[in-house]
Amino acid sequence: MLKFTCCNQVRQFLEPAQAQVLRGIQRGFERECLRVDRTGQLAHTPHPQALGAKLTHPWITTDYAEALLEFITPPSTDPAYPLAFLTDIHRFSAQQLGGEFLWAGSMPCKIGEDADIAIANYGSSNAARFKEVYRQGLGLRYGRAMQTIAGAHYNWSLPDAFWPLLRDCCNADEPLQDFINRRYFGLIRNFLRYGWLVPYLFGASPAVCQSFLQGHPSDLTELAPGTLHGAYATSLRMSDLGYQNHAQDKLAISFNSLAEYTQALEAAIRTHDPYYAQMGVRDGDTWKQLSDSLLQLEAEFYAPMRPKRVGLHGERPALALATYGVQYVEMRLFDLNPFIDIGIAPEQSLFADALLLMCLFRDSPPITSREQGENDENKHRVVTRGRQPGLQLLVHNREQPLRALAHELFDDMAPFAAMLDAAYGGQHYHATLQALRQRIDQPELTPSAQVVAAARQHGGYFNFAFEMSKTHTQSLQAAALSPELTARFRDVAETSLTTQAQLDAEPQSPFEDYAAAYFA
Repeated sequence: MLKFTCCNQVRQFLEPAQAQVLRGIQRGFERECLRVDRTGQLAHTPHPQALGAKLTHPWITTDYAEALLEFITPPSTDPAYPLAFLTDIHRFSAQQLGGEFLWAGSMPCKIGEDADIAIANYGSSNAARFKEVYRQGLGLRYGRAMQTIAGAHYNWSLPDAFWPLLRDCCNADEPLQDFINRRYFGLIRNFLRYGWLVPYLFGASPAVCQSFLQGHPSDLTELAPGTLHGAYATSLRMSDLGYQNHAQDKLAISFNSLAEYTQALEAAIRTHDPYYAQMGVRDGDTWKQLSDSLLQLEAEFYAPMRPKRVGLHGERPALALATYGVQYVEMRLFDLNPFIDIGIAPEQSLFADALLLMCLFRDSPPITSREQGENDENKHRVVTRGRQPGLQLLVHNREQPLRALAHELFDDMAPFAAMLDAAYGGQHYHATLQALRQRIDQPELTPSAQVVAAARQHGGYFNFAFEMSKTHTQSLQAAALSPELTARFRDVAETSLTTQAQLDAEPQSPFEDYAAAYFA
């Protein structure tokens, strides 16, 4: 069995009275989603004005491309609220699209040439230009096609009242924020060890349009004309083909402590890279990227999970973390489920809650470079061939069956499902784990297997995803919002437009001074 830091900690929070503190867990989702036109091609229209200003809207923005919407839910202690609010955002947004559709899958539609993918424009202020130049740099470094991949992020934090109870239970005498930082980083390390279970259970990107590869070779096989797939793949989005980046392999950013993590990020945004320097930072007055460093910004570092902190005075992420400590974690492994109108199933957050609590309470020694290689290899095996019969993963340099390891993790999550059920009442967490556990021995129940079957049935990934996109968008458009909610969304959109107009109208310092001040 897997070992926990202290069985007393687990027992203490299994008591119904103590478990109540977990009702203060805060959750939120971010869901990315491409806009496509009536033929399923990437939309080349600007961000709809009825959705507000993407620079200043709290819930509706864009990620990389002008056509890549991002919907953000406010954090909430109500487990059902994030998906309910996300549904409302989708309904409101779909009703503003005119003849366009929300693309259902993580892997993009037929996107055309790299140069045809328009980068998001946020306005004329320095803050807006900064975001745009950063995206120009991402396109220069990794190609724009990679930036059209969409996923869902789960933001999660434990309540303030929980931490003193846990510290007392551990007989720890360190300052509370130091204790919080240490335990959150332990959680992250364990998630790096066991997070492969997420793409196995929820991966939904086993196939891609051939056009996405833009002529580059791959070891994928043809599923249907114009569609390539991995026969046992779960999440090509998280493979080398998708949102991964070998250019960052040399970064070696450690999650062994807050200090090591933030120092490594600081070094990465200040260490010049000869290849990026060769690309150039500026061409006259035109900025091509923010810098020629290994990372332009901390956000450029791709990781399955990141520690987060909102700065009190607009500090950069690494500086905010180093100054104030960890506030929450961002889990980044969820694919979009193309069978669901909002791309996310209710069981995903229930599963994540139990997994993250298990990762928090489990022993979490530092990750050596050897173990990091093992963790990376396990994730690679699962995302590229997770449903392969008899697949083995590495544990301390030994091959062990994925199915046995997955069942062991479900065994270890059981007390944390019980802990959450004690907090909220009912058996929702227990029932969710029981249902999801069936996917271990019946891989045909996984979303990735279902996507392969549906793509085959529709004659290709594009045909399937486009059909889902039309169906979902039309059903969202047909679902009436209450007049009060519609008015609220319109008011927030209008306020965001007014705020952006004010920012654009303000006198701006030279952009190079603005950028230098950010990195100072």
